[in-house]
Amino acid sequence: MFITTSNAQNIYSVEYKSQADINIFVVDYKSQADLLIYKVDYRSQAKGNEGLWFFVDYKSQADLKVFFVDYKSQADLKVFFVDYKSQAGWLSKEKKHLLY
Repeated sequence: MFITTSNAQNIYSVEYKSQADINIFVVDYKSQADLLIYKVDYRSQAKGNEGLWFFVDYKSQADLKVFFVDYKSQADLKVFFVDYKSQAGWLSKEKKHLLY
């Protein structure tokens, strides 16, 4: 699955899998993730493809539409939400292309 988005990471969480650009599974431990994500407070902080995500209110504002799946086997990407901006980033560089 290749995504054509800008380098910003403005994310919208859709209700249905068929509406998503990518399927995401949230893992229990950092070591299980492909990407460590930090949710930023402002849209302008969601720059690049390094795990700094801003969740927008409307689908039309999004660079990427995601669906959170219930099982790891359904996911294109496994993520873990971190507490600090400095912790965000890719653990699995081979999946990085999914968010471009």
